[in-house]
Amino acid sequence: MEKLPVVVAIPTKNEAENIATTVRSVIDHFAHVVVVDSDSTDDTRALAEAEGAEVLPYTWDGGYPKKKQWCLEHVHPEVDWVFFLDGDETPSPQLLAEMRHLFDPPPGHTLRPAAFDIPLGYWFAGRRLRHGYTIVKRVLLDRTRCRFPEPDDLAAPGMGEQEGHYQPLADPVVRLRSPIEHQDLDPVRTWFERHNRYSDWEAWLERHPAVREQIRQAKTRQGRLFHRAPLKPLVSFAYAYGWRRGFLDGRAGLDYALAMSFYRWQIGLKAREAASGERGRH
Repeated sequence: MEKLPVVVAIPTKNEAENIATTVRSVIDHFAHVVVVDSDSTDDTRALAEAEGAEVLPYTWDGGYPKKKQWCLEHVHPEVDWVFFLDGDETPSPQLLAEMRHLFDPPPGHTLRPAAFDIPLGYWFAGRRLRHGYTIVKRVLLDRTRCRFPEPDDLAAPGMGEQEGHYQPLADPVVRLRSPIEHQDLDPVRTWFERHNRYSDWEAWLERHPAVREQIRQAKTRQGRLFHRAPLKPLVSFAYAYGWRRGFLDGRAGLDYALAMSFYRWQIGLKAREAASGERGRH
């Protein structure tokens, strides 16, 4: 089978639990599969190489570009199209078929979008969620027409080398139908550890409205609307568990809706704590 003219870039740090499955899911389908690793202390690199992936070391210098933009600039730049996967993600068979159709179009048709948004098939606490939040990621990019934003958030805690919760800038963008499967095999405590860091970044943005507005402009429409909502923990739970029928996923749907509501509560609490500290110093 002819390989797709696409570079798969997999940014990693300590993904030994998942990386072999991720590389195995793409190695036979794409022109290049590259793991861009940030000083993993586990077997991530060895496991990726054993499955046939290239491995590139990456060390963040504290500024821009951050990791994914660095990948756009340095990982096989001779190939225009880049497909980002996290170290715990795999493309569904349906998505692979849809991408083959994109890159082998009928006569007279060519790829015109600058990027494609792809839905995420999300797993939480060992179960595939069919309802609740719909996460969409802009991860199939023509690097010649896309760039990640560079908001003034380098002083913010929580994200470090990772681009924050915003999309790469691209126009036009088309949404694909088939999902990437996000099946993290790490214990659920790692989800809470990760989102505790993310909430530090989000809370910092609450105290820096100009930077928050820069990032809001780079979010999806759904993200921009939610950004303005009051009582975010309650809105988050009601939207995911009620409006989006998360209750149909049973206990996992309830757990995930509560976890995301707790995440929103953390952000608000940390932002209020920071504001109170600032008032106390004046």
